[in-house]
Amino acid sequence: MTNPWHLYLMAIIYVLAGLMHFVKPKMYMRIMPRYLPNHKLLVYLSGIAEVILGIGLLFASTRSLAIYGIIAMLLIFLLVHFYMLSSEKAGAGIPKWVLILRIPLQFALMYWAWTYLS
Repeated sequence: MTNPWHLYLMAIIYVLAGLMHFVKPKMYMRIMPRYLPNHKLLVYLSGIAEVILGIGLLFASTRSLAIYGIIAMLLIFLLVHFYMLSSEKAGAGIPKWVLILRIPLQFALMYWAWTYLS
């Protein structure tokens, strides 16, 4: 275990978040912007991406690629966060202040990933 514990934490977070796309796909489909096609496929693809990128963090040979992938993924996920702010239905009953705080959280997560680049 030569990696810092917080890198393992990040990997676990992304793997678990990705697996949730398969456990509760309807929850993710409900928050998908209407202008995106094939919500179910996109939910599954994003879940696969999160799992693969989370696992990729654990290996020195794939870490940089996984980090860039995570940052790109989080940027794309901003579409969902802004969409959730756009209507009550898309907000899924989450308080508006939580939805607003999720946007800077995305950037904090990007920075956290960025700190592991060699």
